[in-house]
Amino acid sequence: MLRDKALMKNQIWRRVEQQLWAMGGYALSRQVPKFAGQNSLHGTIIFSSVILVLTFSSILFGMPKDAEPNVPGEIAFYLPPVIFAVPDIETSIYFDNICLVVNPSNYVFDVNCDKGIQQSERWTFLPTSKDIGLYSLVIEVRDEINRIIARSGTMIKVVPKDAGAYQKRTILMIGDSLTQYSIYPRHLLDLCKGDTNPTITLIGSHVPDSNCPFNRHEGYGGWTAKAFATRYTGIARIGDYRKRGSPFLYQDVNEEPKFNFGRYCVEFNNGKKPDFVTILLGANDIFYANDGSIDRIIDEMLAHYDKLIKMLHGFHSDTKIGVLLPLPPAASQDAFGVNYGCGQSRWQYKRNQHHLVKRLIDHYGNREIENVFIVGTNVAIDCVHGYPPNNALHPSEYGYYQIGDVIYSWIKAILDSKS
Repeated sequence: MLRDKALMKNQIWRRVEQQLWAMGGYALSRQVPKFAGQNSLHGTIIFSSVILVLTFSSILFGMPKDAEPNVPGEIAFYLPPVIFAVPDIETSIYFDNICLVVNPSNYVFDVNCDKGIQQSERWTFLPTSKDIGLYSLVIEVRDEINRIIARSGTMIKVVPKDAGAYQKRTILMIGDSLTQYSIYPRHLLDLCKGDTNPTITLIGSHVPDSNCPFNRHEGYGGWTAKAFATRYTGIARIGDYRKRGSPFLYQDVNEEPKFNFGRYCVEFNNGKKPDFVTILLGANDIFYANDGSIDRIIDEMLAHYDKLIKMLHGFHSDTKIGVLLPLPPAASQDAFGVNYGCGQSRWQYKRNQHHLVKRLIDHYGNREIENVFIVGTNVAIDCVHGYPPNNALHPSEYGYYQIGDVIYSWIKAILDSKS
């Protein structure tokens, strides 16, 4: 009986600590385990309930005046629940990336936030050490007669520049060609150099550049969530990557391919769990979808995506999983013409991508308690200057760096001892 109560107390404070972290209750979240260790189960429940209400209220009433967090409107308009930021790393929200309109210049975007500046195509913010904290941000979309046609809000969470300093962490990156190109993983490694950062090790079987053996991951051009969950060729983790099956599938005793993430970790991480996993998939899953088929295709994708998350957390539930929201395409239809002729239009692809963002937020949002986090890679990339003129879906180096900046900021936020 006493053991059951102790377990229940432990579960309660763990849940409250996670929820407070998600809402930005920094030091307060660290008081929950301390209090739980010193008080009864009944006292823990009361204390936990009170601080959750107080913290949520402080954030809610910190929103700009008359700004309801989300207003359904005439255009599809979505923001991730939290945008993470670190001093000296530029943080941006590009307006065209967060709404589904043919021409964003036909609308007025009005940002309400105590930090950053609003430009014609984006809100942007270069934090300093004086900006540590949590800030509400609300964006309204207005038409030519100044009518509000959509509104959405998020929280900007700025963590110290030395968050996670000297901590050793491992990261597994799962993805398609965007990951295979290895630019944003390399940028993450570069960002983590120096004594204000964690020491990170990338794990994985795929090393596209033998001259950079530390830049490893599981990124394969053309792959989908289904491929990672089901593709079995008898060749994996070695040899020609184009012939490989999923790195996470192994033959079981009946010679049937099954997930065996524990065995994978033995091979590539000394048997230990990865501390972080990022998943950047979706471009290939939805590429040929249309308005009639998109939901069915996303349903199938999410079913396989769920299998990957179950596999990862089946080995260890403490692994932090970052659901990287899929990138919008290059700003120009011309790039689609170069790559695909008349096979796909930018507008249809953006409709597909935008709907996938919504479905991923709906499906994986508010699951920080399960160590599943929405990471807003989609809002931060400059689709005008961050893509080469001849590529519709693969960014320039500058665009890939913007992806790496977002992942870096998320990892620092997770490791922040004051969170």
